[in-house]
Amino acid sequence: MDSKRLILFIALSFGILFFWQKWMSQRFPQPANAPTASAPAGSDLPSAAPRAAGAGAAASSAAPDTGRLQSGERIHVKTDLYDAQIDSVGGDLRRVALLKHGMPGEPNKPFVMLTDGKDHVYVAQTGLLGEGLPTHKAVFTAEQREYALAPGQNALSVRLTAAGPAGVQIAKVYTFHRGQYLVDVKYEIVNGGSKPLTASAYYRLLRDGQTDNPGFFGAHTFTGPAIYTEAGKFQKADFAKLDKGTAEYVKAAKDGWVAMIQHYFASAWVASPKGQPSLCGPRDCRYEMKRLSDGLYSAGVIVDLPTIAAGGKFDASMPLFVGPQETRILDQVAPGFDLIKDYGIFTIFSKPLFWVLDQIHKVVGNWGWAIILLTVLIKAVFYPLAATSYRSMARMRKLAPRMEQLKERHGDDKVKFQQAVMEMYKTEKVNPLGGCLPMLVQIPIFIALYWALIAAVELRQAPWMFWIHDLSVKDPYFVLPILMAVSMYIQTSLSPPPPDPMQAKMMKIMPLAFSVFFLFFPAGLVLYYVVNNVLSILQQWWITRGIDNEDKQAKTDKPKKPAPPKKPA
Repeated sequence: MDSKRLILFIALSFGILFFWQKWMSQRFPQPANAPTASAPAGSDLPSAAPRAAGAGAAASSAAPDTGRLQSGERIHVKTDLYDAQIDSVGGDLRRVALLKHGMPGEPNKPFVMLTDGKDHVYVAQTGLLGEGLPTHKAVFTAEQREYALAPGQNALSVRLTAAGPAGVQIAKVYTFHRGQYLVDVKYEIVNGGSKPLTASAYYRLLRDGQTDNPGFFGAHTFTGPAIYTEAGKFQKADFAKLDKGTAEYVKAAKDGWVAMIQHYFASAWVASPKGQPSLCGPRDCRYEMKRLSDGLYSAGVIVDLPTIAAGGKFDASMPLFVGPQETRILDQVAPGFDLIKDYGIFTIFSKPLFWVLDQIHKVVGNWGWAIILLTVLIKAVFYPLAATSYRSMARMRKLAPRMEQLKERHGDDKVKFQQAVMEMYKTEKVNPLGGCLPMLVQIPIFIALYWALIAAVELRQAPWMFWIHDLSVKDPYFVLPILMAVSMYIQTSLSPPPPDPMQAKMMKIMPLAFSVFFLFFPAGLVLYYVVNNVLSILQQWWITRGIDNEDKQAKTDKPKKPAPPKKPA
């Protein structure tokens, strides 16, 4: 096995991944938004389990219905990070545009994350379960229709009120904070009635099954709901599992959070904010992921509130995260919240690699140059392994003419040919695997960096220089893929040719085939491979040059045989 076979192995591996993904997408297609006859019908309201004798009936008194949204008046809220709309029906957060992130292909237009449009539904809802208490179907009123975070103002509150049972006053308060993607959502309940009030609060994310997935070479990032608890850790369920009712997760815990995840962005209700006590109270929070009867999907958490005595008051609050999957932001939200950033199966390598990349970016201030410097750093760390590999390949290249002679000598007798080759390797002290094994060690690092760059929202719409204005999308002029093909061809010419003519032809075609694949890869990822190839070529040239000099020196230093003594005349 030589380096050429290793490259062929890597190419075949990528091909297998690609066709595996195609097969999986055909076998388990993403669900359509329309309901199907076999889809399990779900109640629009969370399944509130009885909490005490007589309380279950009150909590479950609302009749099941569909998740179809109703609309009323809109309350417009604008902060330094959000352009948001709250609907008077349910007090739902119906639309959120992220002002610091642009739409795909339109960086100057704010990215719309939550929406209740005709083509896409994705909203944040809350409600109270209890006799006569307002659910997400109730009508709320606000003091004004427009709210804006003023210069120098650190927080903005939007107060909504709704009618409750006799004597009970309900207020729902959104508090937006400057520079934060966490919104505090609080219920203020005043029991002005004559008897104790028992209630539960539910917080959920409602969306359809649309996905926005890059799918580069079969590497699809996850889209769907996820739950984290200390007992069950990180558990996610794609929409297909919710359709079949086969999703498995911890349904009750005293901590955790529930989220809807997509490529680059996420939303979540956080029951255990970082540095704060859990909001679940003495009873467990109850988590729920399900498909509703009209094809929408619900992921939420239910919190049982303490019994509120007559004349008493209670406030129930839950933070809502709506924003990008930036590592520095995720680390500050909740325990385990960084897991929503999908690094695939190589998380153990991808996370530290991205951490190093982020530290470099803090110094240079440009993600393109940070990728280049990270590539240089990785090559420096693996230089001893690369040197071993390139030395072996250089020795193998020197033996190529002798190998051709052996092939001509033994003709079609492959057994004798292989025996002669192995004897030559033994005599020349060359390990045929020496060029492969060091490269195999590096493959997990290369794949991990691939996932790190795919998942990094920090690279989204981040410019490098010249024509590269977004490192997360393909090179618009395909300059980097062409450089990738050229660098691969140079590497191929520097490596020893395989003895098999068919393999030799495949190695010549390989740069062209890879360049076609890389046409559609993110520019940041192709930039890494181009720089990596250039550095590899320089390393290989330098080591090969050193070996040539060593051989020349060895010939020079080789003692000459003494001349035979002259015969006497």
